Amino acid sequence: MKREMQADIVILGGGTGGTAAALAAAASGKTVIMTEETLWIGGQLTSQAVPPDEHPWIEYFGCTRTYRNFREGVRQYYREHFPMTSAARNLPELNPGGGIVSRISHDPRVGLAVLQQMLAPYIHSGRLTLLHNYRVRHAETTGDVVNSVTVRHLGTRDELVLQAPFFIDATELGDLLPLAGIEYVTGAESKAQTGEPHAVDGEPEPQNIQGFTYCFAVDYAEGEEHLIDKPKMYDFWRQYRADFWPDQLLSLTGVRPSTNKPVEYEIFPGHGGKFPLFQYRQILDPTHFDNRFGFRPLSLVNWPQNDYWLGSIIDVPEEEAARHLHQAKQLSLSLLYWLQTEAPRPDGGQGYPGLRLRRDVVGTEDGLAMAPYIRESRRIQAEFTVLEQHVATASRPDGVAEAFPDTVGVGCYRIDLHPSTGNRPYIDISSLPFQIPLGSLIPKRVKNVLAAGKNIGVTHITNGCYRLHPVEWNIGEAAGTCASFCLDRNLFPTDVRNHEETLSDFQQRLLDQGVELQWPKLRPV
Repeated sequence: MKREMQADIVILGGGTGGTAAALAAAASGKTVIMTEETLWIGGQLTSQAVPPDEHPWIEYFGCTRTYRNFREGVRQYYREHFPMTSAARNLPELNPGGGIVSRISHDPRVGLAVLQQMLAPYIHSGRLTLLHNYRVRHAETTGDVVNSVTVRHLGTRDELVLQAPFFIDATELGDLLPLAGIEYVTGAESKAQTGEPHAVDGEPEPQNIQGFTYCFAVDYAEGEEHLIDKPKMYDFWRQYRADFWPDQLLSLTGVRPSTNKPVEYEIFPGHGGKFPLFQYRQILDPTHFDNRFGFRPLSLVNWPQNDYWLGSIIDVPEEEAARHLHQAKQLSLSLLYWLQTEAPRPDGGQGYPGLRLRRDVVGTEDGLAMAPYIRESRRIQAEFTVLEQHVATASRPDGVAEAFPDTVGVGCYRIDLHPSTGNRPYIDISSLPFQIPLGSLIPKRVKNVLAAGKNIGVTHITNGCYRLHPVEWNIGEAAGTCASFCLDRNLFPTDVRNHEETLSDFQQRLLDQGVELQWPKLRPV
């Protein structure tokens, strides 16, 4: 017999957006159940092992107060628990890893610890219940309302029926949408549909979806040997070359995303001035720490060479999705084996056997992240969909992104699409600091569901700038706050958006809790 559980709000998916939604909803006094497929909450920040990718002004403005609390919590965790040098400990803008991609490159385990600290009062009081290792399996609806969602434990196969007045889909792939009959789109829209300059010509391509990546962590010690077993698919990946790629994927030749012209990489900095891949997402800089502890440089590998684009895992048979997930894992392991054995060295040799796979950093036996880094999800057919014309620099002659009267937050990132399953190369174009419209979180028809991740009302193109860590956090926080506000007022989200006075009250609540709703005039990125 299935067990039933009830709460004010059920959040499906404990990633970056889901965690922010849970924090906001629980802080407002609501009872919350949040499910998560892995053992770690946090998504991009933790289980997917991707250091925060942020905009240039992040230290000063352009994120929510709780996201800033998370960032400062990470720095404080290092100061309190790590043997740091006094110089590093006193850095107000400490970057623990010194990574190029982020001003706060950190170990995913530290991110997890900080998120757990932020949620601890609500978990220990019983207001927030976390259900780990559960996946969405079924939904019951009546008309335009979702009544319950059934989730299944990935180990025991036991099922729970979760009931609530409001549901938030924060899963990585928008898993609730097909199960609840919520209208959605996937893949690349056509120019005829959206009018976007970078949309595809001809018919839409629903299976043309950005590649995903299995990230992993490695440290390095010259002179040591830590070879992994040769992956079963190594010979395939060693020879693989995409039509749009200038060399074999397993090489130090890639492309500049903004031009798709060839570019040469190096592994470590200081050997020819090329882009240093190891430093790109480095999450531990030994110079910050007491050298008596033997800390080594540590990096997360989310590089062009382990993006997987040979097939989609959305709306395909389970066997096909499993095959692509397996092949993506094989690609990442093959990249590591190639780095250890064949990668060209500046001294004329081959391979860096001192690269050591750090299984402990990602918490898995195979050494790959608990979950793949998903760049693109199913997307709701929303009350409002953000188009390229709203945010792209080339489409905005006044130098300002579209102003949304229903703004619930801000974000900023280039429109950055990685190579896709449609054999399409990078799309990487300038954009302007933008707002997050409430209408993009609200499905057109279903009344008591909100989107809280990459499944909001964006397109294949604009997903490229709405998918990053601080934006997903803001989306989740807005969703959790909106559901709580609706419970307080006995409303649905569409009522909030479409009544001026009510919308103003809701936006004031967001402002009061530290959510920024607009930008000053800034340059494009």
